[in-house]
Amino acid sequence: MDTSRQVSEVIAAKSESLAPARQRRSIAEKRRIVEETLVDGASVARVARAHGINANQVFGWRRLYLAGRLGERKPAMKLLPVRVSESFPARPVECSSADFPQPQTSTIHIELRQAQVRIEGSADPVLVRVLLECLRA
Repeated sequence: MDTSRQVSEVIAAKSESLAPARQRRSIAEKRRIVEETLVDGASVARVARAHGINANQVFGWRRLYLAGRLGERKPAMKLLPVRVSESFPARPVECSSADFPQPQTSTIHIELRQAQVRIEGSADPVLVRVLLECLRA
């Protein structure tokens, strides 16, 4: 019995049923595709279909992109909400000619999810900056 003919037929049948070769995309191309999905009104599924990619793959790239882990991305400036309140009444400062002018007292109150910071009196601007940079990290 000649089995070599049967083996070659099995190999030929398997090669016809194989999926197309995996397509590798560059980081720049992934970023471009993700940026198309970030446009207002864009559908991730439609963008993925237009590029011949599974939508789940594009969602994965999107997650990496938004985390800043998909190549170069300029860090966006993050602004914190600020609320000014007049909860502490201003006290008039009495100065005589012999006295030096007294600095007005002030309060800075910062509320975050994980912490609250209150700075009372005259705060050193360098200290406040370092404090805010530490909270941002």
